[in-house]
Amino acid sequence: MQIKNLSLKNKKDLQIWKEFLTEHGISNFSSAEVFKIDETIALFEDQRIVATGSLAGNVLKYIAVESEGSGSEFNSVISQLTNLAAGKGIFHLFVFTKAKYSKSFQFIGFKELAKSDNAALLESGDYLIGDYLAELPRVANQEEKKIAGIVMNANPFTKGHRYLVEKAASENDYVYVFVVSTDASLFNSKERLQLVKEGTADLKNVFVVSGGDYMVSYATFPAYFLASDQTVIEYQTTLDALIFKNQIAPVLNIQTRFLGEEPFSKTTGIYNRILEKVLPPSVSVKIIPRAKTQSETIITATEVRQLIAKNNLVPLKQFLPFTTIKYVEEHKTELQSRIKKGININGN
Repeated sequence: MQIKNLSLKNKKDLQIWKEFLTEHGISNFSSAEVFKIDETIALFEDQRIVATGSLAGNVLKYIAVESEGSGSEFNSVISQLTNLAAGKGIFHLFVFTKAKYSKSFQFIGFKELAKSDNAALLESGDYLIGDYLAELPRVANQEEKKIAGIVMNANPFTKGHRYLVEKAASENDYVYVFVVSTDASLFNSKERLQLVKEGTADLKNVFVVSGGDYMVSYATFPAYFLASDQTVIEYQTTLDALIFKNQIAPVLNIQTRFLGEEPFSKTTGIYNRILEKVLPPSVSVKIIPRAKTQSETIITATEVRQLIAKNNLVPLKQFLPFTTIKYVEEHKTELQSRIKKGININGN
């Protein structure tokens, strides 16, 4: 047998790769998903693919083996992908797989983070979810406190986000605000984290932290950032919700997840619905109506980004706290340059 690198830009390689995966029950080849792939390898026997796998960032995906009982073929593919990731300086890996394959990954050292009827998410490496949780701030006697959690992209942080945090802070002893860490937005992860911290600095019972790889990231929930069908969004959202429910909330004693009402984004609307279904009873869900301006306009970060693109900053005072307005004004040229280069300003 021989392992080869495949180029999915090559029509022949792409065709034989798709055919093999389709035969093994994998058929989601949206351009958005395939475009994110960095490496694809295949194990050949007599010019015929018998196993394949791909690496997208720190996520292993599109893994299939001709014979489910062939541990050696499976191990060869995963070992090669792990080596390719290490060569890129990546030592923390996630894998999306069908639920029935979870045990195979556990046998070679992966830890299962969440499993639904349809899929499983596992991780392996030198920095795991326990390490992430150990770094988060805590308070004395936290197990006796009333604690809430919020997950937000904050692209950028608006008065609507501020309103949601204020509501949670007024009803709980402490609130964790997890800021999405994936860089797929006009404002990058460092900027968004900074803006949320500055915009909530006066709320002394609020912890603003990075969501890391565990909350609405490319690893846990790529459909949030990629054009995907509803079925894909639902199963990825379920895994994301299960991680929060079973891994995050118990350690931090989070009893309530606060959500902003979502009338505009299809993906976020599905996400909220799945959270309402999966999180209770151990974590209750509270949906807060969207904040509005004095003219009864619903505050959305999408409109803010569109105003920046149009170089129309005057209306921003309706939508943004002073800290965010100041940042936009000081970095307007850079933000508009990112837009001109094609970064998406109409999604999440």
